[in-house]
Amino acid sequence: MDEPRLYGFVLGERTDEFLRQQSINAAVVGFLLHLVLCVLHGLGRIDLPGMEPLIDSYLDALYTPFSIILAYEVYELIRAIPESFSNAIGKQFEVVTLLVVRDIFKNLADLNETESTALYDPVAFIAVEVVAFIVLFATALYFRKTTSNAAPKLHADHALSAFVRQKKMLATALFVVYVLVALWSFTTWTNGVIGGEGNLSRTVFFSDFFTWLVMSDILILLISYKHTTDFNHLARNTGFVLSTVVIRVGIGTPGYAGAALFILASVLAVGVLWLNTTFDRGLASIEAE
Repeated sequence: MDEPRLYGFVLGERTDEFLRQQSINAAVVGFLLHLVLCVLHGLGRIDLPGMEPLIDSYLDALYTPFSIILAYEVYELIRAIPESFSNAIGKQFEVVTLLVVRDIFKNLADLNETESTALYDPVAFIAVEVVAFIVLFATALYFRKTTSNAAPKLHADHALSAFVRQKKMLATALFVVYVLVALWSFTTWTNGVIGGEGNLSRTVFFSDFFTWLVMSDILILLISYKHTTDFNHLARNTGFVLSTVVIRVGIGTPGYAGAALFILASVLAVGVLWLNTTFDRGLASIEAE
């Protein structure tokens, strides 16, 4: 099948390998630079008004490399869209897993500053976040195992080729949105830091990006109606879209409710995939591509 040229340029194998290497390098450099700032701040050598939440603990240095890795994982999520809906949803849970881990590190850094060992609300919240992390991680592993064991497609037809090409075009458009949202979020966040508001909320970038991701998932769902009327796959994909919506709401919801929504999204996605793989043993439809 003829691959769209722009897709091959921004989401192809060579670009992916280049960005992976650069992301690793940037994560290492970013971690070391952030750690140096934390050390200098701890020694009283620098004073950066508005950035205290970013450098008041050595554990804060973990925020930078994880943010860079998350940026690359979002790129991988976009690349997975043309492969299959299931693969893309699995990558989505990998991204959210790392997002929760980053939040846990930040909350631990804030907890460390309190110099208290009492079991109080912040500790309980970290425990809930750890549970959410385990559930999300298990979900990502289940999706990876299930999709990797899926039976290979026996044949391809013109409709399938057209559908995959449409998904590649959509992924390319989402990549452009990804870059624009990242630039906007970074600019807004930088201006906030300069203005004395060093916000480390997970809503920065991810809230807007997942809004667009939901829109792209709905478009894929609607386009798939042109190529298949199989109820099982349509219901499965609808359930996956619903899990994405729950994740999007969870990202914008602080505290225990946000963690509960992440767990709910995992239960929903795993349940939908398990039901589909257990009770639908026939040949894969076009969306099993």
